[in-house]
Amino acid sequence: MTAINDHIYRQTKIIATLGPSTSSRESIEGLIDAGVDLVRFNFSHGDKETHIERAKLVRKITEEKRYHVGIVGDLQGPKIRITRFINSKIKLLNNAKFTIDDQHAFDKGTEEIVGTTYKGLANELNIEDILLLDDGRIELSVEKISGSKIITKVIHGGLLYDSKGLNRKGGGLSASAISEKDINDIKLAAEIGVDYLAVSFAREASDINLARKLLKESGNNGGIIAKIERAEAIENIDEIIVASDAIMIARGDLGVEIGDAQLPAVQKELIQKARDKDKAVITATQMMESMITNSIPTRAEVFDVANAVLDGTDAVMLSSETAMGDHPVEAVEAMSRICEGSEKENSVTKKRSNYSIESKKVDRAISMACMLTADNLNAIAIAALTESGSTALWMSRTNHSIPIFALTTHIGTLRKVTLYRGVYPARIKTIDTNHATVNKDAINVLTELGVAKENDLVIITKGDLAGIRGGTNAMKVVTVGHLTDG
Repeated sequence: MTAINDHIYRQTKIIATLGPSTSSRESIEGLIDAGVDLVRFNFSHGDKETHIERAKLVRKITEEKRYHVGIVGDLQGPKIRITRFINSKIKLLNNAKFTIDDQHAFDKGTEEIVGTTYKGLANELNIEDILLLDDGRIELSVEKISGSKIITKVIHGGLLYDSKGLNRKGGGLSASAISEKDINDIKLAAEIGVDYLAVSFAREASDINLARKLLKESGNNGGIIAKIERAEAIENIDEIIVASDAIMIARGDLGVEIGDAQLPAVQKELIQKARDKDKAVITATQMMESMITNSIPTRAEVFDVANAVLDGTDAVMLSSETAMGDHPVEAVEAMSRICEGSEKENSVTKKRSNYSIESKKVDRAISMACMLTADNLNAIAIAALTESGSTALWMSRTNHSIPIFALTTHIGTLRKVTLYRGVYPARIKTIDTNHATVNKDAINVLTELGVAKENDLVIITKGDLAGIRGGTNAMKVVTVGHLTDG
């Protein structure tokens, strides 16, 4: 039987990035006990052996605890970076001249010149383009281009460290979303057995389709997450959402490309678009960054997390806070408290409840009918017997407060639904074709979990044919302790 931890009724899911601060058994177990739903492996850092060992540890701990945690593998993508300085950092003064040259020696950067990982960068720039380094902390204006040399004027200077990211304001750089390193990391993701693969710097649907193809060829059928962090991605957002299983609003690079002032409205729009298209959505980057060193979040961070929850995000993500921070468990605990507190606001669960059915699919119609019935009858829970998890996902798009339990025999589906807001994985031993038996088995799962008790009202959705994807075609209202045949 699958155990559910104390955060069962927190609807918003929490993703924590693993890193040097969270590599030990004790630290990973602490994250899980604090309420983490998925862990993220950032392939931009760490080696193959480290990732494999961490994945084995996550699976071992969750198996022992009989708890389901999803794994997200995050590709580095074509992150354009400067190379290294002789002394690891420099100080750029306002109005100084500074050159970027892809032919410059990798580790010989100075206050006057540095290399870049992006070959041919000079060919894609124009005079007066604005280049942003280190998530926009350093701003340069292109004054001259001579061969591979990009001569700039420092508009906003400061300390600049090795290997910081480089963007052009407004986007438009043409680096492919899937690099050679990413192709190797996709194979690693398949070996680890990721439940989701995040594609960095996606520009269009073809980037998502290619990643899915490569992952399947490597023997893994995990979901694909499109990271929205390029200006071009906003222009192609509808096709990207349709091609993906989820999107991640990666606010660091996205904010640099489109500008900080535009970011809040874009975040709200992206959350709504994803939910309207029945896709999951993750809000990420700098959500509780002060907790890298502090044991409590700032009030601004509290409001940031809360606003994402109020807008309907499926998940919120911690990056450096858990990967390299001093207080990884405390960061998860704080984020969990904020999510739970925000969800208690009645407008969250009732806002934009959408019972309309745009498609003619039977299983989609059943899921919407189920949510409407549960709302009107004040059901205590919903038991969705599912092969792929799609029925539970559709139900969760209504921003509802009634817990949805995805009952399945498939371990992959149990891990997949850990991303869906308000959906909780629950293992059922078999899905019998006999309706009376399956009803009884579903109720037994909920009672053993402590979710339902005598005389509680539960709604069950199921299909006539067990083991058929997309086969949900029936809904039954059940009073616990008063089961009838059929």
